[in-house]
Amino acid sequence: MERARILLLDAAPGELLGRELERLLGHGLDITLNLRRVDDHARVRAAWGGRVGFTDFDAFDESALIGETVRDGLGHHAIKSRAGVPLRAAFLAAATDPALANRLRVVGRAGAGTDHVDLPAAARHGVAVTHTPGSNANAVAEFALAQLLALIRDLPAHNEALQHGGWRTPAGPAVELSELTLGIVGLGRIGLALAGRATALGMEVQGLSRHRPAEAPVPLARSLTALLTTSDVVSLHVPLTPETRGLIGRTELALMRPGAILLNTARGGIVDEQALADALRDPGHPLAAAAVDTFEHEHAAFASPLSGLPNALLSPHVAGMTGTAMAAAALQCADHIAALLTDRPDGIPVVTA
Repeated sequence: MERARILLLDAAPGELLGRELERLLGHGLDITLNLRRVDDHARVRAAWGGRVGFTDFDAFDESALIGETVRDGLGHHAIKSRAGVPLRAAFLAAATDPALANRLRVVGRAGAGTDHVDLPAAARHGVAVTHTPGSNANAVAEFALAQLLALIRDLPAHNEALQHGGWRTPAGPAVELSELTLGIVGLGRIGLALAGRATALGMEVQGLSRHRPAEAPVPLARSLTALLTTSDVVSLHVPLTPETRGLIGRTELALMRPGAILLNTARGGIVDEQALADALRDPGHPLAAAAVDTFEHEHAAFASPLSGLPNALLSPHVAGMTGTAMAAAALQCADHIAALLTDRPDGIPVVTA
């Protein structure tokens, strides 16, 4: 029987690529690897030539993505993405064209979010969308704590001064974690992982959950307003949905405690970046600082009004990028795709519109 074809839009990094390819090959898949984000093309070709096919294109360019999909009329049964390549209605229509020899059936994301996929369009075209929720929970929780520690101890400013030969003395003493109340918006896997770590470090922690579980590991705030007005630090851990887009805007930022800190390792669209930038520029605003790892526009399209602000700690969507987390995501994603392609959906997370 002909093997199912899969296109890897973005390769796993370093030695993890080999593990990912072996797992996919072990499932009997016919792999085409996009080399665009591979560091050493020659080495990868030498190591894997004859076992996998190769292509090289910018997956973030929709026209190039569609062109690769329909090239020679072959198509692919599955697409795997790690960096959240946008898979919109036009692509999904092209990838499921009945004229293709192999119509798209599965989209797999090696990560937790699926907001890069047009889910209603996927449903219309019969494409299952799977991901790996929880694979990076520990990594993101640790990163959020790192953001917080860097801000409350003013590490970026101290480093900047000393790197340029200056000796910078703080204007006043720093606070300790045990003096702060942490409000977590979203008590999913990441939020719970952060709650456990913050509690262990002596922080008072409260949460806000869409589902309001009967037994929560931390006290639950009555509302977002209640959480914002009673937390020194607010950390966001909700998916980007129509309900959460713009969740934190000018009104919400104004509710925060004097000297408050906002952490966003969730998705950029959850926070109004312009409103956040305006708040951080205003010395009279209660918000003192923010750490942001996710943005409305990312990768080559990155642009943010937060750039250049000294009280904004920015990072390029790397919170979940530890070796352990990325390996778990890559291998779980391979298993999920293979299971769906062979009509074994039991226990496989599938996201619907």
